[in-house]
Amino acid sequence: MSRKVIITCAVTGNITSPKQHPNLPITPKQIAAACIDAAKAGAAICHIHVRDPETGAPSMETALYREVMDRIRETGTDLLINLTTGPGQRFIPSKEDPKVAAPGSTLMRPELRVPHVIELKPDICSLDLNTMFAGTSVVINTPENVAIMAQLIRGAGVKPELEVFDSGDIHLAHKLIADGVLQTPALFQICMGIRYGFEASPATMLYARSLLPPDSAWAAFGVSRWEFPMLAQAVLVGGHVRVGMEDNLYLQKGVLTPDNTALVERAAHIIELLGESVATPTDAREILGLKGK
Repeated sequence: MSRKVIITCAVTGNITSPKQHPNLPITPKQIAAACIDAAKAGAAICHIHVRDPETGAPSMETALYREVMDRIRETGTDLLINLTTGPGQRFIPSKEDPKVAAPGSTLMRPELRVPHVIELKPDICSLDLNTMFAGTSVVINTPENVAIMAQLIRGAGVKPELEVFDSGDIHLAHKLIADGVLQTPALFQICMGIRYGFEASPATMLYARSLLPPDSAWAAFGVSRWEFPMLAQAVLVGGHVRVGMEDNLYLQKGVLTPDNTALVERAAHIIELLGESVATPTDAREILGLKGK
């Protein structure tokens, strides 16, 4: 029998710019429509960031998340909703005094990164475990802050998707599991091809997988040109997958994807070519041990 592979679609993110792609979803209506269309193409989960509808800049406004979720749910779809908690972790040291934040820093207390999750109670939310360089900034997720967020997420009855960018992140997950902060079976997302993190290669994926707790569900994705090679590799070695305009804007070299749907369709085609089947939202809930909402 073929294995059921979950496709997550990350429809907009907080780094990709509207200047890079004219069809990047920005408004709650556009983001919800992108999720619904991705579900029709085979996505069982949509990973959601929201944007300021006027400027396109990343936002953490609960009202925007609520509108996106309401628009999705009013269609009757059982698509699993995964909200980000990523914004609020970047620090840019000023050149004059490195201990003082420069413009563009977003670092905030961990409690302020999860109120939308606590109020809206999505099926899943991301929980970044990384501390690493990111361009001119440093992403900072201290073990203490991760633990605070994890406890608040758990209290809301939401399943955290543990975003890991390097091996140390997985070791941190093991420690939080041992301390009872994170529950098992855990859900991991292995993030590959991001500078100074996991290299996008088969050997690195196998290494990352080998570090996971044995009962974990896991998915992986590669950014930019690594999206589809890493997708195929994840399918071959037993993982689930993620695509979307948060991670990659191209169907092939030099060819912009028209939308998120085309990326999901390509992912579904690869999964089927490799002899597996695409998981429905119902399948995904069973695989991840989640109830319908």
